[in-house]
Amino acid sequence: MNIKILIADDEKDIRDSLQMILNEEGYSTKVVSNGIDALEEVMTNEYQLVISDIKMPGIDGMELLEKCSNFCPDTFFIIMTAYASVETAISALRNGAYDYLLKPVEFDDLLIRVKRLLDYKKLKDENKFLRQKVSPKADFENIIGKSEPMKKIFKIISQVAPTNSNILISGKSGTGKELVAKAIHYNSLRKDKIFLPINCGAISENLIESELFGHKKGSFTGAVSDKDGLFKVADGGTLFLDEIGDLPLNLQVKLLRAIEDREFMPVGSTKSVKTDVRIIAATNQDIYEKAKVGEFREDLYYRLNVVEIKLPSLNERRDDIPLLVKHFVEKYCNEMGKPVLGVNNESMKKLMNYDWRGGVRELENKIERAIIFSTGDKIEVTDLDEGDESSVSLNNMPESIKEATLIFEREHIKRIIEKYDNNKEEAAKALEIGLSSLYRKMELMGIPTRNIKD
Repeated sequence: MNIKILIADDEKDIRDSLQMILNEEGYSTKVVSNGIDALEEVMTNEYQLVISDIKMPGIDGMELLEKCSNFCPDTFFIIMTAYASVETAISALRNGAYDYLLKPVEFDDLLIRVKRLLDYKKLKDENKFLRQKVSPKADFENIIGKSEPMKKIFKIISQVAPTNSNILISGKSGTGKELVAKAIHYNSLRKDKIFLPINCGAISENLIESELFGHKKGSFTGAVSDKDGLFKVADGGTLFLDEIGDLPLNLQVKLLRAIEDREFMPVGSTKSVKTDVRIIAATNQDIYEKAKVGEFREDLYYRLNVVEIKLPSLNERRDDIPLLVKHFVEKYCNEMGKPVLGVNNESMKKLMNYDWRGGVRELENKIERAIIFSTGDKIEVTDLDEGDESSVSLNNMPESIKEATLIFEREHIKRIIEKYDNNKEEAAKALEIGLSSLYRKMELMGIPTRNIKD
């Protein structure tokens, strides 16, 4: 595994010394001199570990820790400080730091702590996979709906689940594509094996080949050890390729070969690896049209599309809205401990007539906000409008230019994504940022990146 470590400290001598020591141990390191640059690094790249000073210009180590823990909880933090106190240590640990070091740093001690943390992370990741293998059955009961369109979907799932055929699930954002994929997997002969999802649009183009097929040590800069790809990890189970329309053309050839030959070649290897993986792909794009204009391989499209399941939008199954509302009210009342029984008639009428461009996720978000603002036993229309984030008043903007800029950026990104019908590739082009940067910003700002449990 290629271990990437970010070092953030405003003292050059300390940065350089830590980088030299860690590089000699085979780790891949990056150094920055302030908290703002550190935050940008974590937003745009994946790091297993961040070693950060507490006192830094821009934003300090504690604020960096707090911000990063919200959108990259799998990244471990070690906090360093020369301002030693029990209170500081406790505060750092409570905010999510995994360890605490005092300056001047003893290099042997640092290496021991880094190794211990990374060993723990490896065990934690392995346990995550094991928990997934024995997780409760994701059956049809997790897909809420009794409308005629959903009855047809349930029938198709029951027919295709026992087979090993590849499935293509298509539908707009918020239609529940991953829920359907899980229902297929957990009703198949592979149900005791792993279900492994990957979002093809959320990983940068130069990393996704290694993520899918793995790599050999020394195959590229930073490849300090062998790494198994997801095709190997999912052997015997199901690999769910979400946002398949965002997969780069040059990788589509390798994916097609892996599907047809049931073997693949890790990056930098000369030996093929056998695999037995069922592929379920999903897209909110029209990849048939993309194939006709050369933006998606036609042979791969037909290989993936043995059976296509087209999911209806929420607007096409409005009869399911009361069931979904009931489910989300119960869910968030239990989470928040609030005694809300449901919605009143006026609120239900508004929900039934609303244009749900964001699908089930938008409905869930609206109900969650309404529960927050509700003061009675029924959700009123004013509760539905109270937490609406569709517009931001300049009068309510914070005085801090930094906070105001973040709010504006969040709303602008949401507006552009909506403009391009949730096509994140087109939205990223319009915003003039990379696709992976868009996903990072969405995670940081709490903008949903995927369809409802999808």
